[in-house]
Amino acid sequence: MRNVFLIGPMGSGKTTVGLKLARRLGLSFHDSDHEIQNRTGVNINLIFEIEGEEGFRVRESKILDELSSAKDVLVATGGGAVLREVNRQMLRERGVVVYLQASVEQQMARLRHDKSRPLIQLEDREAKLIQLARERDPLYAELADFTFPARNRSVDHSVEHIYRALQTDSTDSNKQADIDD
Repeated sequence: MRNVFLIGPMGSGKTTVGLKLARRLGLSFHDSDHEIQNRTGVNINLIFEIEGEEGFRVRESKILDELSSAKDVLVATGGGAVLREVNRQMLRERGVVVYLQASVEQQMARLRHDKSRPLIQLEDREAKLIQLARERDPLYAELADFTFPARNRSVDHSVEHIYRALQTDSTDSNKQADIDD
C-alpha cells in the first residue's frame, strides 16, 4: 500500500477517519497538527499568536516533508496544508491523496464548540469558513486522487468506502474519482 494523505477543511473528519482507516490499511497514523504540537510542546493557537500563520506554515511544511517521506503512513494534514505549492507537490508525489469534502454547514455543526483552531476563533465563524472554502476547495479538488463527500455517515461506513476505493486504485487512472455509495 502506498502512503495515504487525507486533505480537506477543518471538521471534515481527517483525524477521526484517518485513525480507523490507517488501522484498516495497516499503515502508521500521523496527524500533522498533533505532531507540531507534540514537538513544540504548545498548542497551535499559541504558535499562531507568537509566530503568526506564516510561522506555523513553515513548521507545517517541515513536518509534512518528514512524515510524507516515511513509508507505510497515513497522514491527516491540517486544513491549510494545501496552501503551499511545496506541500501539494510532496503529497502528490509521495502517495495517494484523499479529499474529505465537507460543506460549511457540516463544519459549523462539527466545530460549534471548538476552541482549538485559531482561524475560527471569531464572532462570525460561518463567514470565515465560507472564505476558507473559497480559497481552499479548488486546491483540495485539484490535488485529490479521490474525493469523498461527507454526508451523515458513520465513521466506519466512511472508512469502508475509502478502503475499498484505495484497494481498487490502479494509480492515476482513477484521478479525481469520487468515492460514493
